[in-house]
Amino acid sequence: MTPSVLIYVQHLLGTGHVVRAAAIGRALRRRGCAVTMVCGNTPPPTLDTDGLTIIALPPVRASDATFQELIDEHGEPITDQWKDRRRERLLEVFDACQPDILLTETYPFGRRQLAFELKPLMEKARARAGTRLIAGSVRDILVPKADRRKEEEMAETALRYFDLILVHSDPGMVKLDDSFPFAHRVAHLVTYTGYVYLANRAEPSPLEGIDEVIVSCGGGVGALHLLRCALNARSLSTRAGGATWRLLVGHHLDEAVFSSLVSANGDGVIVERARPDFPRLLDRARLSISQAGYNTTLDVLASGVPSVLVPFAQEGESEQTMRALALAGRERVICVKETTLTPDILARAADAALALPRVENPTDMNGARASADTLIREWEKRR
Repeated sequence: MTPSVLIYVQHLLGTGHVVRAAAIGRALRRRGCAVTMVCGNTPPPTLDTDGLTIIALPPVRASDATFQELIDEHGEPITDQWKDRRRERLLEVFDACQPDILLTETYPFGRRQLAFELKPLMEKARARAGTRLIAGSVRDILVPKADRRKEEEMAETALRYFDLILVHSDPGMVKLDDSFPFAHRVAHLVTYTGYVYLANRAEPSPLEGIDEVIVSCGGGVGALHLLRCALNARSLSTRAGGATWRLLVGHHLDEAVFSSLVSANGDGVIVERARPDFPRLLDRARLSISQAGYNTTLDVLASGVPSVLVPFAQEGESEQTMRALALAGRERVICVKETTLTPDILARAADAALALPRVENPTDMNGARASADTLIREWEKRR
């Protein structure tokens, strides 16, 4: 007998959360589990959801990088009536699924704005005898809070509702303690899974990507400055000026902005939307230039391609900077601050990265399989 699993995921700005959740869902499906993934925002078109039942809640996203305001699919601030409808829909999904395992992505270590639906979900799951396991799924690095009390409340929520916390990191590189001051309080719940990485193996056409500079930005929101600098950096680079620069623009970036980037590209520069064969392009590339989101960084590490990381750091965001600096300290990448980025600085960083050797990746990246194994094992203990 294998358990049924309900995964809750809400991505507000980038797409890394839903990509990671889907990877774990597919690993559970391969173990024979029936997996339903309930999504609080529109998944990217490149997402592999093969074998999963996807249920869409009324979509919500952050209006900007401050995460202070949530807006609906029409760009309007969400209302109390909207919250009521979405909460009711989420609880209906739980009742219909009757899951043996409930897995929440990020919560309780984030998504406080969604407490109006998540706390009722937790209460319902705790009250149902058949749901034997409630687990949280978090990436390697959390975003520190200015108000320490908020972080303490995260730990308290974990202790109140959760049986297990899966931390998707290699503890030899990054530990929960590095970004969460109350990690000691939840240490007995924590299992490190390794990084969650399941590359899409879609193949580019035979000549695409070979010896190119691949510039990427995940979902695309918040990467416009990087993309514009990359448009003008090619001619300034000594080591990469003769290569084709391929800019992959995320699907969440506005169509008008995308069109302006296409119109501005010059000789030797290709501008197109993000594509599912991105990992294979990196395998063929001379250089990668990207932000430092969880999934993109893993794609870069898996390929071994020399890399420039320009971590997203708007509105005090520190998660990507911490990840990039951890890799730069191991001489794996060249890290450039977003606030100082210019085409000339990007070109010089590209030249410096191309002086780095390609290296084998020693990082544990089997986190999806380990997550599935751990969830099933812990569920079996509680049967």
